[in-house]
Amino acid sequence: MAATLLPSRSLPAPRLGALSLCLLGIAGLACGDDSLGLTDATTSADTTGDAAGDDTDAPDTAAGESAATTTTAGPDGSGSEGDSSTSTTSDAATTGDGETTGDATATTGDTGVDPGPMFDGEPLPDAPPGEWNWIDIPEARCIDGSKAGIGVRYGISDELVIFFEGGGGCFNDATCGLFYASFAHFDQLAFDLIWQNTILQGGIFDTDNPNNPVRDWNFVYVPYCTGDVHIGDAPDTFVPGYIIDEPQQFVGFRNVHHFLDRVVPTFDGASHVLVTGISAGGFGAAFNYDRIADAFTYEHPDARVTLIDDSGPPLGDDWLAPCLQQRWRDLYNLGDTIPADCDDCFQPDGGGISNLGAYIANKHHDQTLGLISSERDLIIRTFFGYGLQKPGGEQCPEGIFELPMNGDHFEAGIYALRDGLAEHDNWGSYLMGGTSHTYLSFLSYYTKSVNGILLIDWIRNMLEGQTSHVSP
Repeated sequence: MAATLLPSRSLPAPRLGALSLCLLGIAGLACGDDSLGLTDATTSADTTGDAAGDDTDAPDTAAGESAATTTTAGPDGSGSEGDSSTSTTSDAATTGDGETTGDATATTGDTGVDPGPMFDGEPLPDAPPGEWNWIDIPEARCIDGSKAGIGVRYGISDELVIFFEGGGGCFNDATCGLFYASFAHFDQLAFDLIWQNTILQGGIFDTDNPNNPVRDWNFVYVPYCTGDVHIGDAPDTFVPGYIIDEPQQFVGFRNVHHFLDRVVPTFDGASHVLVTGISAGGFGAAFNYDRIADAFTYEHPDARVTLIDDSGPPLGDDWLAPCLQQRWRDLYNLGDTIPADCDDCFQPDGGGISNLGAYIANKHHDQTLGLISSERDLIIRTFFGYGLQKPGGEQCPEGIFELPMNGDHFEAGIYALRDGLAEHDNWGSYLMGGTSHTYLSFLSYYTKSVNGILLIDWIRNMLEGQTSHVSP
């Protein structure tokens, strides 16, 4: 495939001033384009591009290939479809064990109703710039009921990165077992002894690399310990078929509410917020983007709120089976976490989740949104494989670890997703050949290239409001 850059658009430059383990949590499986090598044996044709861990990018730099950027005029400010949408979340918030909570944002859009501040908790404590600090959030919980928190590193600008960590998914016996094998508990000890000295020093977190466009920004690190890709609001839930007959706390979305209740007042007035994450955190960044953007633009409508989803592609119903989507809806209570006015997100057969991309593009038409993915991501293909029809006709089984989705089929889904997003001029994408999974936390953040276009340059352009679609 020749390098592809679809038309891009310009947004105003940001104002100046004051992101692991893989999605399924498979033990021993490293992520990032510069980690352990993986081969894709699902189909003999499924060996194109770079295998995970292959940072040579040979298929991406074929001799004679080049790419050019085309820029079109930006929107005229008239507002696009969905701009006057109304979003309602009504659960009253209480805290503590077994709490019930939802966004305190009653309404958004042109309704004439002022929703008031969305998050108005106590600001986070001060700390010297450049140092990671763990902040316990008493109301937040991991899947095992233990307490959770966030990592915070203050920078020397008024810009902010909110990074959602990846990890395992838990929705049947096999996936829950794998998730618990990775981590279902995340506290200050784990943060201090392991994470802040390893993952949180490289890639997007590197403060010493002059090529890092966010090196001076403030950082909020959202750990992952709920098994629900940060979008659940279902405490005390039993997983069908799970050998451990105990209630699980699928409260990732609820946790984000508690985190934002402290983060938003702390960084009120931020000129630019980057909402991002890898794998499960990529899904989490995309699904939580709407309320984060609403919160930071409520009193500061000129604030930039950019989304970059690394390896969390919400494929359409032909690839992400509606029965699997329905399992997640039921298990994680997505009816209360997906925006209620995203009508296309709620289909009778359980499908439609992928339509969230169009929803946020229309509602936040003046913001920049981006997706990063390999064409044949082996981890996501395995995750989505549970929805495939089996020889006996069964779909979405309770049980064993599944073979990955066929690489050709997944690649077709990635490009269908890209083409759908490209209908909105505020979406961009960066697609790579091969089976790799996640990039932002690793050296690949700086070194990955598709036909001479570095990933870091695409990210920099996205942060400056220049969207484009890059692919092999």
